Amino acid sequence: QTPGLNGAVAVLLPLVNAQKNQFIPQHIANLLWAMAKLVDKGQEQTPELKEAVTALLLPVNAQKTNFKPQEIANLLWAMAKLVDNGHEQTPGLNGAVAVLLPLVHEQKDQLNAQGITNLLWAMAKLVDNGQEQTPELNETVAALLPLMNAKKDQFIPQAIVNLLWAMAKMVDNGQEHIPGLKEAVAALLPHVNAQKDQLNTQGIANLLWAMANLVDNGQEQTPELNKAVTALLPLVNAQKDPFIPQHIANLLWAMAKLADNGQERTPELNEAVAALLPHVNAQKDQFIPQHIANLLWAMAKLVDNGQEQTPGFRQTVAALLLLVNAQKTNFKPQEIANLLWAIAKLVDNGREQTPELKEAVAALLLLVNAQKTNFKPQGITNLLWAMAKMVDNSEERTTEFNEAVAALLPHVNAQKANFTPQGIANLLWSMGKLVDNGQERTTEFNEA
Repeated sequence: QTPGLNGAVAVLLPLVNAQKNQFIPQHIANLLWAMAKLVDKGQEQTPELKEAVTALLLPVNAQKTNFKPQEIANLLWAMAKLVDNGHEQTPGLNGAVAVLLPLVHEQKDQLNAQGITNLLWAMAKLVDNGQEQTPELNETVAALLPLMNAKKDQFIPQAIVNLLWAMAKMVDNGQEHIPGLKEAVAALLPHVNAQKDQLNTQGIANLLWAMANLVDNGQEQTPELNKAVTALLPLVNAQKDPFIPQHIANLLWAMAKLADNGQERTPELNEAVAALLPHVNAQKDQFIPQHIANLLWAMAKLVDNGQEQTPGFRQTVAALLLLVNAQKTNFKPQEIANLLWAIAKLVDNGREQTPELKEAVAALLLLVNAQKTNFKPQGITNLLWAMAKMVDNSEERTTEFNEAVAALLPHVNAQKANFTPQGIANLLWSMGKLVDNGQERTTEFNEA
């Protein structure tokens, strides 16, 4: 993306706005697709680009009856890509999505395999970025799933990756009730094994993430799913060098999730974990807060499911703990809860309470108090469990520790109707452990 190319884009964008009423449907589709592609490759979303997108969305409604199936697929894909790269879900964008969804239903029989893939990926991506799950959206997904099953032999490797990622995201966002979704997953799984040698690093990472997410949301671990996982794990070892930080974080999270849901700790799984650990250390400065939280959570889960704490494993954890302190101001509530849970779990499984670990805990405890009103029931449960575990493993009851406990207790009462049975059991266990280690029986404590 040379200055010359960026300059040419900048010159053309105002013309899109100026001539918006003269574009035929094909032009609208091609222009939005082009802008989405440029943004996906690092083009800055300047005010001019945003204005050009807004200008093109307006004619979508007026020209809705003239779009061909491929153009509809390209338009929805483009909107999902733009949103995924930070474009705001404006009323204009939401309106364009709402206009296009019935057209997908009407023209579904004219879609090719790539069109079906792009549409399902786009709808999963839009929902993942806050698009409302309207009946029309869910009906469109339901209409496309049988077509996917019918054309399953026509999908290229990237399409299989995108489709399984989309299914996992839909399930993760509460769309598991859509008719035909489980059957669609079952239809795709055999193709993972058949096309495994054609997958790139991103494909391997996305597929393992997708399968872990499906299993975590109740997908049955069928022989086909287990075969697909088994086929992918050796590829992690074979392609370990080119994985980017996001892939490394997603892969270790996926392996931890699979192990936590009963996946057998085969030599292939252990080798895949061992292959990734040196790359965590090597790329540690490139991890964003979400990666750090997911990686420490994954390490703790793997240890909890029998992972040996080798010198390489311990070095990786040590490297991540330093990053917790460095990025402490950037963690979201769920990440804070996951990190404290992970550190408590590692300590409970024999991790030494090093200065790095203590500093990470101290940094996170301050955040608990600051963000106390933002924790979900599971986060409150995990935090109180973690603090009880750490105290039980000789963590000092600092002022920050006591303040964090005191900050969380009123939320137990406030959110009492939202805790799961396991959450209730863990909370009562935590309170018992805290008392056992000197917790004062305050009014808030007794109410909780």
